[in-house]
Amino acid sequence: MNGASWRNSTSRRLETADRLGLAVQVHGPPDAPTVLAVHGYPDNHTIWDGVVAELSDRYQVVTYDVRGAGESDRPATTDGYRVDQLADDLFRVADAVSPDRPVHLLAHDWGSVQSWHAVTEPRAAERIASYTSISGPSLDHYGQWLRSKLRPNPRDLRELTTQLAFSAYIAFFQLPAVPELAWRSGIMPKLISTLERLDPKAAGKPTRPVTADGINGLELYRANAGRLGDPVRRRTSVPVQVLAPTGDPFVSTPLQTQIEGLADDLRVRRLPGGHWLPRSRPELVARCAAELIDHVEGGEETRGLRSARVHPGRGDFADQLVVITGAGNGIGRATAQAFAEAGAHIIAADVDEKALRGTADLLGDSATTYRVDVTDRTAMGDFALRVRTELGVPDVVINNAGIGLAGSFLDTSVADWESVIDVNLWGVIHGCRLFGQQMVERGEGGRIINVASAAAYLPSQVLPAYSTTKAAVLRLSECLRVELAADGIKVTAVCPGLVNTGITTSSRFAGTDDAEQAKRRRAATELYQRRDYSAQRAAEEILRATRRAPAIAPVTPEARAGLVLSRLTPRLLRAAARADLMPK
Repeated sequence: MNGASWRNSTSRRLETADRLGLAVQVHGPPDAPTVLAVHGYPDNHTIWDGVVAELSDRYQVVTYDVRGAGESDRPATTDGYRVDQLADDLFRVADAVSPDRPVHLLAHDWGSVQSWHAVTEPRAAERIASYTSISGPSLDHYGQWLRSKLRPNPRDLRELTTQLAFSAYIAFFQLPAVPELAWRSGIMPKLISTLERLDPKAAGKPTRPVTADGINGLELYRANAGRLGDPVRRRTSVPVQVLAPTGDPFVSTPLQTQIEGLADDLRVRRLPGGHWLPRSRPELVARCAAELIDHVEGGEETRGLRSARVHPGRGDFADQLVVITGAGNGIGRATAQAFAEAGAHIIAADVDEKALRGTADLLGDSATTYRVDVTDRTAMGDFALRVRTELGVPDVVINNAGIGLAGSFLDTSVADWESVIDVNLWGVIHGCRLFGQQMVERGEGGRIINVASAAAYLPSQVLPAYSTTKAAVLRLSECLRVELAADGIKVTAVCPGLVNTGITTSSRFAGTDDAEQAKRRRAATELYQRRDYSAQRAAEEILRATRRAPAIAPVTPEARAGLVLSRLTPRLLRAAARADLMPK
């Protein structure tokens, strides 16, 4: 934050249509675009302090205590909290602080509820330039969404029951006197602080809510409960961006994100974090809001905004950035093609420059290629930095580069071990470490797909080195999945079985001369060709695994059967390996 922005701060009071006083705070340069931030319940304007610090050097940032909260006046009756009154207050503040220029709305919780109402009013077209919403649904949409889930569909019923459980407090707030008692006794403030503390991304000690704000704001729920039955579906032409915290205990992700009918120009970004995102991750909220504001003000649309767009027929990976190592041949090239067809931009990396040119020719403008050796720590660091600088932080990273090595343990030399570990394990470690750090810093989650093998869980007397590296990749993936979960980064180990790629023609057979090596390569190639499971089919499974993000994704029937048997009858698999009956 620029210190001058805080010095250029003022406070004032505005009068509402029903003669209440609103406490308004203005920060930043008055000639810059205005960001109007509206808080929710049971907060006051201070929830935006971190966001103000991030934005007020570039924008005029305006916060205010909504009626009944903070330093603003309290309505005399419950009707004074109706959403129509709240929206009118919002427009009055906007007119006072930015009379000649539309404002950019940024709202949270009940601030979002009233802002949805405001952006669907006719006057919004002239007074509101953009709207970024966090954890607050449109009341009209909320009621219609609940009714739409009353169908004998397991997914709909699951989403409905989850949201009803999340919303149980609303019924509690309708009771006379009891909620007020819960606030005065300290139960509600302590409960809310505890819930905020459960957010793994929360920084420092949560702010204890003000009892008066909690008690007064109960009237928000009592005054507007009837709107949940409103059959009117209002739509806005204002550009809307929804920041949906995936760990919100009050507003489920489906309720926040299934809103295609509410806006003509809509973007949805699922972010790791809890309900109080403006307080726990102000830098992330500020960056996402600024991307939309700058674009509406005439700037370039960022990749993050493009990939968040919502419209019919749009692919799951449209405008996403996907890094694939080992993309010159086999599964890597097929996976690159599958993601490109799904709308992604591919960053194809391989050590084989000729093979990489073939991938580039196949994908055209859908790909950017980089020659890189995944075993070279320095080269991988340079590669990751170039990707971030030239294209941005990837949404998906597929660590696919690998080599084959067969032969008994005693025939495998130290040099053989070093070679296979460097590519199959260190290559994955470098990719996870470098791009995983970028994803954490960006704060919007992501996917890491590590291509292991069914050999990771199937013992073999002819693949000890290869199996060891792939087992390490599998366990690394499981550890990372736990570590990075709070950052919204899902890690999956993909475990193919016998896939007909070129790996058999380049695999080494330890302890053999050239003639024997050629013979074994031919035999392995024939086996894989007879199995005839193509790289394209494997790529489809990887695409599916990226969508679903399971911990382990076996590819091919034998890989799936082997995974089940490894858990149920490991002794039988060891016996089969001793008898040399396992697939090689």
